[in-house]
Amino acid sequence: MASNRKSQRIEPSFRGSGRRDDDDDFHVGAEDRVVDGGRKGRGKARKAPREKRASSRRRGASGGFFDLIRRLFYWCIVLGIWGAIGVGGLVLYYGARMPSATSWAIPDRPPNIKILAVNGEAIANRGMTGGEALSLENMSPYIPQAVIAIEDRRFYSHFGIDPLGLARAMLTNVTSGRMVQGGSTLTQQLAKNMFLSPDRTLERKVQEVLLAIWLEHKYSKDQILAMYLNRVFFGSNSYGVEAASRRYFNKSARDVNLGEAALLAGLLKAPSRLSPARDPEAAEARAQVVLGAMREEGFVTDTEIKTAMSQTPARAKSYWSGAQYYAADMVMAQLPGMIGDVKEDLVIDTTIDLDLEKKAEETLTSLLDKSGAKSNVSQAALVSIDGTGAIRALVGGRDYATSQFDRASKAKRQPGSAFKPFVYAAALEAGRSPLSVRNDAPVRIGNWTPENYDQKYRGEVTLASALAHSLNTIAAQLVMEVGPNDVVKLARRLGIESELQANASIALGTSEVTLVELTSAYAPFMNGGYKATPHIIRRISTAEGKVLYENTYDNPPRVLEPNIVSMMNGMMMRVITEGTGKAARIPGWQAAGKSGTTQSFRDALFVGYTSNLTTGVWFGNDNGDSMKKVTGGGLPAQAWSQFMTAAHAGLTPSPLFGTAGGDPLQEGTQPVPQEGGDELFDVISRTLGVDGRPAEGGAAVASEQTGSVPFDDGLTPPADVGEQRQPATRRTTLLDVLLGG
Repeated sequence: MASNRKSQRIEPSFRGSGRRDDDDDFHVGAEDRVVDGGRKGRGKARKAPREKRASSRRRGASGGFFDLIRRLFYWCIVLGIWGAIGVGGLVLYYGARMPSATSWAIPDRPPNIKILAVNGEAIANRGMTGGEALSLENMSPYIPQAVIAIEDRRFYSHFGIDPLGLARAMLTNVTSGRMVQGGSTLTQQLAKNMFLSPDRTLERKVQEVLLAIWLEHKYSKDQILAMYLNRVFFGSNSYGVEAASRRYFNKSARDVNLGEAALLAGLLKAPSRLSPARDPEAAEARAQVVLGAMREEGFVTDTEIKTAMSQTPARAKSYWSGAQYYAADMVMAQLPGMIGDVKEDLVIDTTIDLDLEKKAEETLTSLLDKSGAKSNVSQAALVSIDGTGAIRALVGGRDYATSQFDRASKAKRQPGSAFKPFVYAAALEAGRSPLSVRNDAPVRIGNWTPENYDQKYRGEVTLASALAHSLNTIAAQLVMEVGPNDVVKLARRLGIESELQANASIALGTSEVTLVELTSAYAPFMNGGYKATPHIIRRISTAEGKVLYENTYDNPPRVLEPNIVSMMNGMMMRVITEGTGKAARIPGWQAAGKSGTTQSFRDALFVGYTSNLTTGVWFGNDNGDSMKKVTGGGLPAQAWSQFMTAAHAGLTPSPLFGTAGGDPLQEGTQPVPQEGGDELFDVISRTLGVDGRPAEGGAAVASEQTGSVPFDDGLTPPADVGEQRQPATRRTTLLDVLLGG
């Protein structure tokens, strides 16, 4: 059996790799053989694994690229999800630090005060913004187009933030290696300007985005754009397009042309650096870029671009310049006392006549340019008022841009001999007359010995002659006769409010006063004896037209009797016709006034009047340096004459109160015939008489024939001068009659 089993033994079969027995589950290949002492064979059979691995590597290379893409896509999704979670967390965190959205509200725009001249023309805008707010419909259409083209081209299509614009800005900044573009929309900029600080923090940026989305939800695109244009900073202390337009172009934003609109839009990138007041070339270059952007957006055509590029670039002054800003400052100084704190936009109607204002400024500037250096005089001031005290022109200095200090209303200086009319008026009230005689000779009052300007004495002279030639000795005698206290009382009655020293030297104007109050105190001589309280504000209204204040200077008190006024007018007429004020003559017009010069020629003044205006002029230096023998009858009288001549151009001459067209101090004086004025002269003559005293029945004649009120019942309006405001539907006052309102 054993042998049979052995003979039946089945040997292992070693078949080649090319054959396969399906019944066999175990095979040995050549590589499994043991040769040469037990090592496995490494012949051709070993090449198969290498080929297999190479093939696997080739397949892996192809599959690895797509696998990498798949992995990148996967991780992008993961990171995006986590990024969204992170951003959402930041938004929730910083949003939670903000007040509830239900309490969000647009902050009130700082109130603007629009100051108007007597004819309704704008003098200035004051307040933090420097200009009133305009709707899109009221401003030049070029302005919003230019701003959208250069700042936010997709303004009307985005929802408050512009992802495309943000991406473009990021790409541009990365490729350039620096910040050259911003990704904020106009809505974001508005949100930042209204609600947030300028700090560049992540919290502020998140809050800016939230507020921008809220703005877009609550307001229309046009409302957002209008709010932006009325609040954004344009440089040179100008907030809003109206303020910027008036600052750079001296016009309203309603009238801005294409080139000017492009310049304004270009300022938004860097308002201070690109301001035309600082660098007009840079401002113009930026405006060209804006014009190109407007053309790309289809807002303008090539022809319009060429026209705009051919326009002369705006060259704004570095600072506000113009005498009218002295008047605007005066308005702002008086405003709180009339209505308290300003809480809304206001419109203020003033008494200023811009035509007279310009003439006054030109007159002073011309004389200072011509004679200032050689006469050692650097400053001048002028104020002109009508018979009610309404200030028609005010110049506070040589150049507002250089110095904003108002020398007309704030500077107190000695008036010199310009104070003497109050001394003589007090003497007339005490019973003296223009023909009273006094001895011009050396006089001693205590330790004071007044001397005349030329150090000469003329012996016996009339008071009229003494005033005409400004004799100091006679004025000093009159003060002691009348009493310093009575002189002070009369000066205060006429309008001097500054402190006055009741001593003998007051005769020579040693107490300091302002030019405004000195000039207004002369006005009663012009208007027939009524107080003329100086004022510049006529009416204060809200932007909606509600009147908050209206002046009440239509019923002034009488401060001088008509006969005193008539005599004083005759005396001061002689100052101009034969005395120290000859340089102040006005061809064809009666005029009266008085010069004044202080010690060592520190101040020189001339104050005078016609039947229309009372004007005071001062020349001097801020530091009190002496001028080179400049007297009140010199430069001030010349300036007075030039200004008053220009102010009265085209008007029919009319006589001074009580003079009947001639000098009431000369016996037998008859009215001087004037074209179209004979009836008026006749009435005045019959009313006052030749010497200025009321004739029998004179008051009744005046009331009956001219419609004016009797002397003791109110002020007779003087003639109008300068521009007139169109009448409005409201209560008519005497001031309205004077100003044409």
